[in-house]
Amino acid sequence: MHRRLYWRLRVEIVISLLSVILLALTAVVPDWFEALTGVEPDAGSGSFELILSATLVVVVVGFGLQARRDHGRLAAGQM
Repeated sequence: MHRRLYWRLRVEIVISLLSVILLALTAVVPDWFEALTGVEPDAGSGSFELILSATLVVVVVGFGLQARRDHGRLAAGQM
């Protein structure tokens, strides 16, 4: 069971890090999604970038807190 918790912790960390990278990318290059896909879901108003940033913050905080909890459980030897 510790092995499962270990891998779960790793996945949570990877998702958090990818979300931080995307959040930083959105802050530096706000139109990266439009440039990558060629689609403008907000017709240039910037609302998509705001929603994307808010969603990424929630993902980072959520997965970060879960990773912290799982790390504590793993360190304590609990399941």
